[in-house]
Amino acid sequence: MPGVLRGLSIAVLLTALPVTAGVLTLGADDPEPPPAPAYTSTPLAEVDTTTLAVARAPFCDLLPEEAVVEALGGSEALGGAESRVAAYGNGERARIAPGVRDVAHEYGCRLTAAGSGAEAQAWVFAPPVTADRARDLAAEAADVRRCERQPDAPALGEPTVALVCGAGDRRTASFRGLLGDAWLACSVTAPESVAEPDLVDRAGRFCVAVARAAAPAAEE
Repeated sequence: MPGVLRGLSIAVLLTALPVTAGVLTLGADDPEPPPAPAYTSTPLAEVDTTTLAVARAPFCDLLPEEAVVEALGGSEALGGAESRVAAYGNGERARIAPGVRDVAHEYGCRLTAAGSGAEAQAWVFAPPVTADRARDLAAEAADVRRCERQPDAPALGEPTVALVCGAGDRRTASFRGLLGDAWLACSVTAPESVAEPDLVDRAGRFCVAVARAAAPAAEE
C-alpha cells in the first residue's frame, strides 16, 4: 500500500551503537522492553463526539494502519491483496463521488481493498461550517436515492446524520456531523454479504479513528 498513511508502510529504524574496547555481554536477566499495546477500535456509541473538535486540515497520514485494515474488512478479508490510497487536499482535483471528479474544497482520502472492492472514505470541509449550514448538509445527504436514515445509530457530532445506501451488490454506511466548526464525513462500503448492523458498526469505529486522527492535538 502506498506510503500516504503513516502506518501502512512500517519501517523499523535500527540505531547502531558504537562499541569501544572491551566485550559487551548481555545477561539473561536483562529486562526486555514491554510490547507495544495492541490496537483496539472503539465503537462510536462509546464516544461523546459532541465534545470533540476536528481540525480542518490533512489527517490521512495520521490514521492507524489497524483502523484502515479493520474498516476494509480485516486482514483475512483482504487476503494479502494490496490496498490503494488516494489522498487529496483543498483545491486539488479529486474523485469526490463515484464517477464525479471536481476541485475539492476539503481534505480527505479514499482507501480501497484491491481484492474485495471494499472501500473506506473520510473527508472534512476546508471552510468552517455553522450549525445552520450543518443541518442543511445533513438534510441534503439524507435526500439521496437508495439511502436510508439510521435513526438509532450513534451521533457523530451535532447536528449529525447516519445513512445506509445501496448501490448494485454493495452497501455504504456513512456518518456525517459537525465537530467544532468542522463538517466531517466518513463511510465504509462493503459487499451486501456483510450484515447491515456489522457494516454500520464498522463505519462507526472507522469514524472514531478518523475523528481522533483529525483532532487538533494530533497535529502536535
